[in-house]
Amino acid sequence: MKELVWPLLRAARVPQLLSWVLARHAHDRCLRQVTAGPGVRFGASARVHNPGGAERITVGARSLVDGELLVHDYGGRIQIGESCYVGMGSRVWSGEELCIGDHVFIAHNVTITDTNAHQLDATERAAHYQHTVVEGQPFEKGSIETAPVVIGDHAWINFNVAILKGVTIGEGAVIGAGSVVTKHVPPYVLYAGNPARMIRALREP
Repeated sequence: MKELVWPLLRAARVPQLLSWVLARHAHDRCLRQVTAGPGVRFGASARVHNPGGAERITVGARSLVDGELLVHDYGGRIQIGESCYVGMGSRVWSGEELCIGDHVFIAHNVTITDTNAHQLDATERAAHYQHTVVEGQPFEKGSIETAPVVIGDHAWINFNVAILKGVTIGEGAVIGAGSVVTKHVPPYVLYAGNPARMIRALREP
């Protein structure tokens, strides 16, 4: 029976229609949770977690998001400029403030966060788990450390990069695949490694 049904479904373009419906649903669901400029698109794999209102996440005109944008219950703000790309599997998470300039390319499986995510004290972490996961209460900041992240215009963040709290990445900088960025990156340089360090300049001063 399968041998007969699937060719008919394919001939009627049912799989393509279902894919389009699911992609459209994902786009609309994400769009409702942000303040978006004209031409913003969310791909089928995109996710938005925004408990505090659409003004906490802004996405500039003509940007495409295939990854995840998240602001925490206790705070956070994400600003993405125009004509940016956030790749599949990438996570942009904010507990304070995260600003991404124009024409920034973020490849797949990148993590950008302005927060440590959890408390350093083990007892506080355990109490936090009980409060949020077990009891279902809102996520509270407590002693979690946060610091703003800024990514300048025309930066390119390659796949599997981690950018940690308090970091500024300069205009036109390129971060090599698999790097962990813990300190400021100057404009128009190639940084790579764990921790990331300068490899070479990309433009004469």
